[in-house]
Amino acid sequence: MRTILLIIVVLLLVAALPTWPYSASWGYYPSGGLGLVLLILLILALMGRV
Repeated sequence: MRTILLIIVVLLLVAALPTWPYSASWGYYPSGGLGLVLLILLILALMGRV
């Protein structure tokens, strides 16, 4: 389970980088969503659920 979550987080980190021309105008939306996912995972890890 942790390996799958790690792979998903790494893929989200790569996808949040605005390096492609079409994603340069997205602003903070991808990194904000990634931050929310990381915050939820951190809370779940601290509670011992992950």
